[in-house]
Amino acid sequence: MDSEIISESEAYPGALPQGRNNPRVVPLGLYTEQLSGTAFTAPRNENRRTWLYRAQPSVSGTSNSFCACGGDGDTVSPSLPEFFGGADWSKDMKLDPNPMRWGATPLQPGGKRVNFIQGMHTLLGSGDATCKSGIGIYLYAFNTDMSGISSDDEDLHMYNSDGDFLIVPQQESLWIQTELGRLTVAPGEICVIPRGIVFTVNMLNFENEAEDEAFARGYMLEIFRGHFQLPELGPIGSNGLANSRDFLHPTAYYESKDSQANKSCIIVNKFGQQLFQRPNPHSPYNVVAWHGNYLPYKYNLERFCAVNSVTYDHPDPSIYTVLTAKGDENGTALADFVIFPPRVMATDPNTFRPPWFHRNVMTEFMGLIYGKYDAKRGKNGSGGFVPGGASLHSIMTPHGPDAASYDANVKNPCDEPTKFEGGLAFMFESSAMCKLSQYALNCEQRERDYASCWDGLERAFPTKFE
Repeated sequence: MDSEIISESEAYPGALPQGRNNPRVVPLGLYTEQLSGTAFTAPRNENRRTWLYRAQPSVSGTSNSFCACGGDGDTVSPSLPEFFGGADWSKDMKLDPNPMRWGATPLQPGGKRVNFIQGMHTLLGSGDATCKSGIGIYLYAFNTDMSGISSDDEDLHMYNSDGDFLIVPQQESLWIQTELGRLTVAPGEICVIPRGIVFTVNMLNFENEAEDEAFARGYMLEIFRGHFQLPELGPIGSNGLANSRDFLHPTAYYESKDSQANKSCIIVNKFGQQLFQRPNPHSPYNVVAWHGNYLPYKYNLERFCAVNSVTYDHPDPSIYTVLTAKGDENGTALADFVIFPPRVMATDPNTFRPPWFHRNVMTEFMGLIYGKYDAKRGKNGSGGFVPGGASLHSIMTPHGPDAASYDANVKNPCDEPTKFEGGLAFMFESSAMCKLSQYALNCEQRERDYASCWDGLERAFPTKFE
């Protein structure tokens, strides 16, 4: 997480050049390639780049031109959508300031096998990826792999020209292969795949259900500008929240068997929210060694060191920020990733412990990885905010605890510390005003009566005083 710290890894001894980046004769007959995640002239504390030493450079195979997915020229993988997440941002997105809530994202109907790309749904977004401005928020539900299905199938590999992905698994662990190595990411962990890095997403295993019923589900945030970084700690000091030592990057890995290294595949490029594809004569996973600071990484949310009030009042949720991406205004993020982890609440007996009623200059999108959220328990302990579901409170849209949660917590004397360990919720917060996709507005799991959860908040202030 510190751009001045350069990591390095080699999957074969002696593959990494010593003392220089680009020797005339590269060890082991490899090719040198630099992957730049920022402009060459970006400040040192923001500069991101990695040197790759690979069996064949990325340009090998590009004589096979990209063609648009979903179009007449799409003869390689006609089942891929034309637009990532199924939404054409030029006509399928609509402003709607109403509070929204959705149940858990289901698989696409019809019993079809869908992979990570096919099972992606655009929910909301803002800006324009071609101008490197704004964000996208997505939900995914898939039940088959992008690669490794059989020796006869062409594997799918993807890279994103538009921005960085932050992936939050909710159901089933992911096995993610990238050019720089492999990652396993379980529910309760997150991973970030920066712009331009080729990757493949598969299910690691079937943890909870029979193989024919299992599917992976989760959330994804995309930023079209900049990169995620740790928030400044200010008066908290030098430690706390997410510590840089707990972020893990992969080690170098390459396909060593000829059957895999030389296997033809499909390269998919997300470019201006559209999907393009081309055949490639060999695997892109041929990086034998690398060094740099532009890397995919993962983080276990259990490692988060929460800070909270031990006297009175409920602090702002910014104290739970894991990662942030800078916005145009000082102190205002393009996007924050915030969690509400298990924690001890030790405020005085006159503190209302759930979040307060609120209107915000930021867009707040929330998801639930497991358990319950203390401000949205629903009526009689049922319904409410469910794992795999989501809620949206747009800029200046009123929101807060539902009537049942409010009444229960007003009656709670809060006269001793309690440990909240009933769930793990998170928030994607953004300064951007977002539009919603047709999928978000019309899907079956949308709770159209969501705002009725506040109907029970009756007036208690008297109309007359004696």
